[in-house]
Amino acid sequence: MPSVRLIARGLAVLAAALAAGPAAVAQAAPPERTGRLLVTLEAAPGSAAARAATAAVVGQAAARRDGAQVPQIGLVSVRPAAGVALSVLAPLLRRLPGVRSVEVERRATLRYTPNDPAISASETAAGTPAGTNVAWWVPRIGLPAAWDVSRGDGATVAVIDTGVDGGHPELQGKVTEAIDNDAISGHGPATSDENGHGTHVASLACGAGDNAFGSVGSGLNCRLLIFKSDLSDGSIARSIVQAADRGADAINMSFGSQDPAAPQPVRDAVDYAFEKGSVLVAAADDQPDEEQGYPSNLLQPTGSGGDLAAGRGLTVTAVNFAGQRASFAGRGTQISLAAPGGFEGGGGPAGIFAAFPGNPTELEAGGGLLFPGDDCRCRTTLDGDARFAYLQGTSMAAPIVAGVAAMARRLNPDATAGDIIRTFKETATRPAGSGWNADVGWGTIDAAAALNAVRTIDRRAPKSRLRGEKRVRKARRVTLKLGGSDTASAGLTPSGLDVYEVYRSANRRPYRRIKRTRKASLRMKVKPGSLYRFYTVAVDKAGNREDRPAKPDLSMRIDRRR
Repeated sequence: MPSVRLIARGLAVLAAALAAGPAAVAQAAPPERTGRLLVTLEAAPGSAAARAATAAVVGQAAARRDGAQVPQIGLVSVRPAAGVALSVLAPLLRRLPGVRSVEVERRATLRYTPNDPAISASETAAGTPAGTNVAWWVPRIGLPAAWDVSRGDGATVAVIDTGVDGGHPELQGKVTEAIDNDAISGHGPATSDENGHGTHVASLACGAGDNAFGSVGSGLNCRLLIFKSDLSDGSIARSIVQAADRGADAINMSFGSQDPAAPQPVRDAVDYAFEKGSVLVAAADDQPDEEQGYPSNLLQPTGSGGDLAAGRGLTVTAVNFAGQRASFAGRGTQISLAAPGGFEGGGGPAGIFAAFPGNPTELEAGGGLLFPGDDCRCRTTLDGDARFAYLQGTSMAAPIVAGVAAMARRLNPDATAGDIIRTFKETATRPAGSGWNADVGWGTIDAAAALNAVRTIDRRAPKSRLRGEKRVRKARRVTLKLGGSDTASAGLTPSGLDVYEVYRSANRRPYRRIKRTRKASLRMKVKPGSLYRFYTVAVDKAGNREDRPAKPDLSMRIDRRR
């Protein structure tokens, strides 16, 4: 079993995690409560005031000292006496002189780490720093913490590439559908991969985790839609549309054209998939050029990289082990963000470790119509199995992002593709205070930060209701009661109800807004002999507005006589 890392969280982070809402189906269990309260004092540690406050806390009949006592930081831990609830003791302690805060103590858990050997096995290539694991990129982009938020259950990544080795242990049971859009003679079905590139790419997105074999994909439990393509324009356009029609959460395209002018069908296909809600991810050029070619320049058009809101997807360049743009990777205003794509740095492994077909490949033979070149010399073994390879390139960086994007899309189905794209840019790792730059765009993907931010995106309108008496005897003023809620799916955090807008119709005249309020009741003037109709529209803190109801919430008649 690989080692696991202890979550080093402060109490403030734990409190924020609790406030984030109920756990998603695939999320780790909420923090365990210890049954104690953590009391911090206002006075300087060791002072007479601190000693007096400590005595007041532990002198309470309803409390007894228990747990960590840390006078250096003014911490006193107590447990309620028998029969006393935490909810009763906490406010009693907060009212004591000298008490700064009272919080419920919770217990951290161990990070979830799959048992795949590449995560724990040491990289042995010459020049690799001691303690570096084969799948060094997994902790580097915060995946263990991200998998505590979501493990990708139900998420789907479409991979448009050279097919996959469908019998590979990293991909068995992962492929929901495999479609052959490859017209090259001699190539087999979509579950075969004569080239090797597609198998490697697919496993970086959704390779099986916790199967005690090989490595793992960034999307962990995500599934794959495989589109085997000859990379002709028509094949690319058809594959993108088919992926969108099948509900792909993310579409990975680890390829590109040297021609910057995309044909109209590919442009239309990208727009189609974006509107359908798929997060499109494309690899930047494998040369340090500023023109990435299509489809990259369709996802992040020239000059738009520094605009958080611009683009139809994510163009991903590659960073190395040091977190800098890899020497081979594209740069410039068409770059959205970066992900690991190679080691570099005067030694180390020859690329990113991932699955490779069991059959001989075109990459090893140094030929083939797709990705031609010299023998890659990339095949390697792990635990005696030779179905792995080290490949270097932006092609490896893109599926790492696509796997995380699919998890994010499934975690918050209310969020749009544009929401996910912007959030990934906003949460990427970069020097403090810096923004976009031409080398790595908005920075290197931070999977944990991205998922935690995505779960706070609120696109669901709140609900409200207005209540009051239906018939009132000769009154000049009436009271209306307002109520509402802002809810979210399990695992998500609603923004919270902000204001009520109150609308009124008097004597069958058109409705007009009479009040905008945060209060739960409204006192208003009325005229005897009148018929009033009311309804409310709630607005939450994210700006989502409730639809106008089909019928009024309340019809109220004001009688002339008592």
